[in-house]
Amino acid sequence: MFEDDAMTDAKTMQKCSLFGGLPEEQIENILLLMNMETFKPGDNIIIEGTPNDKIFFLMEGRVSVIRKEKIIYDLTEGNTFGEMEVLDIMPSAATIRAVNDVKVMSISNRSLRVIYNHDLKSFTLLLMNLARDVSRRLRVANEIIIDGKIFDSYSSNIFTQD
Repeated sequence: MFEDDAMTDAKTMQKCSLFGGLPEEQIENILLLMNMETFKPGDNIIIEGTPNDKIFFLMEGRVSVIRKEKIIYDLTEGNTFGEMEVLDIMPSAATIRAVNDVKVMSISNRSLRVIYNHDLKSFTLLLMNLARDVSRRLRVANEIIIDGKIFDSYSSNIFTQD
C-alpha cells in the first residue's frame, strides 16, 4: 500500500473498517492527528500487560497476536488492534508482534479527544465503527467458547467481513 514513507491518503484509510461512512474530507482531517510507524520482524508493537493508548491500523505486513506466550491468531493488512485498551483503559490483553516488515497508522487516545472536541459527528461514527469491530470479535470468541472449539492459530479473515 505504501510506495514510500509518506503519510497515506483518505482513500486508503477508507478501506479500514473504523473509517466506514466517513467522507474523505473528514478522514483527511483525522489523518493530521495520526502517525505512521514501521516495525521489523520480531518487534513487539504492544506488550501484554503494559499500557497502550493507541489504535493501530495495519497498512502493510502481518502481525501475530500473542497471549501468555502463545500465538492466538495473525492479523493482516486492513485489520486494527489496540482498540480494547483505548476503550477500557486497562493494560494490554495481548502482545502484538511483527511477523514481517510492518507499517501501521496509529491514533492516540489524546487525538481521539481532539476529534471529540472539534468534530462530534466524526467521533460518533468512529466509535460506532469501533463498537462494530469489537462486537464482531466478541461474537467469534463466543462461538469458539460455546462450540468448544480450540484453535492453535486463526487466520486474520476470522475477524473481518471478507
